Amino acid sequence: MTVSVLSFTNVEEAARALSSEQDARVLGGGTLLMRDVNEGDQTFQKLIRLTDPRLREIRVEGNRIVIGAGATMSDVIRSRDLSFLEAPARAVGGPAIRNMATVAGNLFAEPPYGDFATALLALGATVEPVGSSPVSIDDFLRDRRRFDGRIVRSVSIERPRDANALRWLKVTRIKPKGVAVMSIAAYLSQTEPPRVAYGNMGPSPVRAEAVERALAGGSLNEAGIRDALAVATQGLNPPTDALASEWYRREVAPVHLRRLLLGEAA
Repeated sequence: MTVSVLSFTNVEEAARALSSEQDARVLGGGTLLMRDVNEGDQTFQKLIRLTDPRLREIRVEGNRIVIGAGATMSDVIRSRDLSFLEAPARAVGGPAIRNMATVAGNLFAEPPYGDFATALLALGATVEPVGSSPVSIDDFLRDRRRFDGRIVRSVSIERPRDANALRWLKVTRIKPKGVAVMSIAAYLSQTEPPRVAYGNMGPSPVRAEAVERALAGGSLNEAGIRDALAVATQGLNPPTDALASEWYRREVAPVHLRRLLLGEAA
């Protein structure tokens, strides 16, 4: 398999090239795409490589933080403005992977990858594709195929009023850097409605809306979370794969959700 690489220093030019090339993929960090190349994937013949420095920027705009789509997990970890996202970023592979894995790559990654997108979903992020209006991450992930063949410019999030409001847990069979059986992110603010998201419990990260409703207005103690645990997987369709069965995921989800809500997760 011969794959040609087209390099662009301007993201808008790269987006135009991608729209005109039917057999092209965008090369970000390459942690997943280069595996496809090495395995001889025949669905594409060209890689579009972006070197636009704007894609690595992390900047504050008012009460929002804008994260360039090309920012890596290591960039996130180093950013003082994103200290509340350090744990989800560190959950992505080992140091070498974190130096390459990008924010946009996590948005498009299929299970069991893309843990960082689960945290962004819990935070209610906004995704900005090149050439179109920003879209909520809920809508982006719900219909992710619609954005195939598009380049994401950035992701923005409102700065949490409480830096400790985001809670994160990755469940893996191999520590410290195995792929996730499931991941759970919960944004639990005293002044805003709760948002709870699961990774690897569907074809993309998904909100646990029944859990959110059960938690609203309650206390984070054994009594206050009892109803939330009872509906831990309600409305979800966990997969059966090489890592775990649907039954197993449904059985252990309340256990790990309890640990997260009570602050017992490591």
